Amino acid sequence: MQPWSAALALFLAALALLLLLVPRLQSPWRRAVGARTLPGALFQDDHKEVKSRGPADKFSDGREPLPGGCSLICKPSALAQCLLRTLRRSAALEPGPRSWLSGPHLQTLCHFVLPVGPGPELAREYLQLADDGLVALDWVIGPCPRGRRITNTGGLPAVLLVIPNAWGRLTRNVLGLCLLALERGYYPVIFHRRGHHGCPLVSPRLQPFGDPSDLKEAVTYIRFRHPAAPLFAVSEGSGSALLLSYLGECGSSSYVTGAACISPVLRCREWFEAGLPWPYERGFLLHQKIALSRYATALEDTVDTSKLFRSRSLREFEETLFCHTKSFPISWDTYWDRNDPLRDVDEAAVPVLCICSADDPVCGPPDHTLPTELFHSNPYFFLLLSRHGGHCGFLRQEPLPAWSHDVILESFRALTEFFRMEEKMKGLNRRRTSFLGGRRRWGALQKREISPSYNLEEIFSWKRSYTRKISLLA
Repeated sequence: MQPWSAALALFLAALALLLLLVPRLQSPWRRAVGARTLPGALFQDDHKEVKSRGPADKFSDGREPLPGGCSLICKPSALAQCLLRTLRRSAALEPGPRSWLSGPHLQTLCHFVLPVGPGPELAREYLQLADDGLVALDWVIGPCPRGRRITNTGGLPAVLLVIPNAWGRLTRNVLGLCLLALERGYYPVIFHRRGHHGCPLVSPRLQPFGDPSDLKEAVTYIRFRHPAAPLFAVSEGSGSALLLSYLGECGSSSYVTGAACISPVLRCREWFEAGLPWPYERGFLLHQKIALSRYATALEDTVDTSKLFRSRSLREFEETLFCHTKSFPISWDTYWDRNDPLRDVDEAAVPVLCICSADDPVCGPPDHTLPTELFHSNPYFFLLLSRHGGHCGFLRQEPLPAWSHDVILESFRALTEFFRMEEKMKGLNRRRTSFLGGRRRWGALQKREISPSYNLEEIFSWKRSYTRKISLLA
C-alpha cells in the first residue's frame, strides 16, 4: 500500500476518534484522563506561586514546583539542583494563553495525524547489521540557519540521536525537534528500525519492542563517524522503550551524555494488557498492519500472517508477531522478561529526563502508569510532569515548536555545563568518575580514538543514498 494510503487511514481513524470519544466508550480509569480534574497527589501544591528556595535550591520531598503548573520529581542531588535551576529559568515553561489546542485529544491528534508540512533536508544511510538486516539513519543536513550556535566549546557540534515511536510513524514533533536542534548547533540523526519509514526489510526479522541490539550497532557506527562529538538521545512515546533498554543494558558504556523521553510508556506490559481507548488502539493497530502488509509474503515463513492481520488489539498483534513464531515460540511472560524497558534500569548511568502529561490519553493517568518510585530513588532519572500536553503533544500556538523541545535542549545544555564544571573541579588529569557514586562516565564518553584492532568493517557494511528531499510519510 502506498504511503498516502496509510496517511488517509490514519486521518479516517482520527475522524472516528473525534466523533466517538464520549465517556461511555472508555473504561473508568481512562475516563479520568480526559477529565478536568487532575490527580491530587501529584499536583496538590501547584496552584501556589513558585518561590525561590535560595542558592542551594534544597529539595523538600522529591517533588519541586515549576512555572506553568509543572513539577519536577527526582531524587535530590547536585545535578538535580542544576536541572531545577535551569527549568525554573526556562521561558518555555511560562504559561501562555489557552487556545483551541489545549485539549489532550486535540494535542495528540494534531501531533500524529496532521501532515508534517515542509520538513528538513535529509541524507539517508542504510546500515547493514551483523545479521545482514538493515536499519536506516536519516541525517538532518538542512536547511542550515544563519547564526547557528555551537553546543560544544571544542567547535564540534553535538550529535542528537532521535528515536521515533515504535510504530515507525515520523511525526510533526520529531521533525520540529530536528529543525530546532539544527538551529541550536546540534547534528540531528533519526534512527529507523527494520522495515520502518521506507527502510527495506531484507530479512524476515523485525525488532521486538524493547530489544536494543540494532540500536547498539547504530550507536557504534555513529561514534565511529563522530568519535569526539558528545552524543545525546531523544525518544518519542513508545520508542522510549528502545532507548531505556539500551541505556540499561549498556550502562556506563553507552557513549550517551544525556537522554530525554517524551511521553514514555514505562509500564509497557500493563499498557499492552490494559489496552488503549479503542479509537487510539484501532488507529495504531491499523497503521502497523498497513506498514507490514508490504512484507506479508516475506513473513509467511516465520509468523502466521493470516492471524497477524486479523488481530483486534495491540497485544494480540505483538504476541502473534514475536511470541507465536513458527521457529521459536515463547510465552508472553518470557517476552516481557526480555523486553521490559526497565529490566536493567538500575544499571543506567546516564541522566534521563522524562517529560509526561497528566492528561495523556494514550498512556493514561500518571497515578496508574508512572513508576514515581523510580524517580524518587534513582538519581539518574528525572520526571517533568505537566498538567496539559496530551500524548507527545505539548504544542503551543504556531509557528512556535512544542515547548518540550526547548526544555530538552536547555536541559542538555545544562548537563554539558555541569559535566564541564565537574571536570574542571576534579582536574583535567584525573580520571573522571560519576557525579553520584564513583561510576565511570565521562572518560568513556570523551574517547577520541578508535582502537586500531577494532575493525568496523567486520561488523558493518553500509550503503549511502543521499537526497535533498525524502518522503516524510510513514
